[in-house]
Amino acid sequence: MANEQGSRSGSGESLESGVTDDASGNGVTDRSSVAGENEWPKAAARARLHFVSGKGGTGKTTVAAALALALAADGKKVLLVETEGRQGIAQVFDIAPLPPTDTRIATAEGGGEVSALAIDIEHALLEYLDMFYNLGFAGRAMKRIGAIDFVTTVAPGLRDVLLTGKIKERIIHTDKQGNRVYDAVVVDAPPTGRIGNFLDVTQAMADLAKTGPIRNQSEGVVRLLHSEETIIHLVTLLEAMPIQETIEAIDELRGKNLNLGSLVINRVSAPHLPAEVIDEIAEGRIDAGRVEDSLTAAGLKLTDGDLAGLLTETIEHATRLQAQQIAKAQLDEVELPTLELPSLGDGVDLGSIYELANLLQKAGA
Repeated sequence: MANEQGSRSGSGESLESGVTDDASGNGVTDRSSVAGENEWPKAAARARLHFVSGKGGTGKTTVAAALALALAADGKKVLLVETEGRQGIAQVFDIAPLPPTDTRIATAEGGGEVSALAIDIEHALLEYLDMFYNLGFAGRAMKRIGAIDFVTTVAPGLRDVLLTGKIKERIIHTDKQGNRVYDAVVVDAPPTGRIGNFLDVTQAMADLAKTGPIRNQSEGVVRLLHSEETIIHLVTLLEAMPIQETIEAIDELRGKNLNLGSLVINRVSAPHLPAEVIDEIAEGRIDAGRVEDSLTAAGLKLTDGDLAGLLTETIEHATRLQAQQIAKAQLDEVELPTLELPSLGDGVDLGSIYELANLLQKAGA
């Protein structure tokens, strides 16, 4: 399948993964060492509705998919929702494009189930008109003349109102016996540059509509989004631009009194050097003779060219680790629970999603 953490054509989100090499250049990543100190926040453990956002290219779709699998462990049922209309979930799971209805896509550890829903705006608007105004016939007429795209484009915020309304409808959905169909809903949400407005637009609509179905629907969505049942996780990389956008999103969401969960740092390179020598090696100060003697003692004899290549890779690795340390210090200032997920040197396939899900489970998800 296409590599989502690499570059997935047509996904609208570049998720390139850096390869993590050990000192010998074998591309080996000790993934367990990256995720060992992670802990799932208590607020997230109480929530049923999880929004996953992040700057484009950080891997938020991958993280959302892994979180859905983690939450579905031990026989639970989870719905994974897509809001951007790009069929990113289908690409991650290597399946056919999703219809605008709940579709089972994966089995989790312990017999749990993950279903997926790619919300279609046209379908959601037709449902909305029929449910609240008994105007299904009007919606069908609008569809015939191509007016739905026009309405959702010119009406400020209507698209997001429909999306959040549909998400609320799925989280409270019950079966014939009155039992909740889903234990949790995970939303592959809009990117950090838009997440604040996306989650706040329904409040704006509630303020505009003083009475009637729109007012009642909007108030219900607002209560859900600001309740303990809802949590927002942000995915970032240890790079300058994603970090800056993440910090801005955190400030914005806190200002709107929305509940923040985990700060997920994705694609973290596992350290293959002692912390005390990283700065020294990153500056190019490395004892080539000592390295060669150590290799010889271990029974490894390299040519001058191979030794030079190894030293270069070691310096590059130290430089990456140094940059990660500096970036991590910035994120420490936001005082948010942090989860680190490893760099997947071979890219993301379905097995990788399950591997990340297992790490999230171990963290307490």
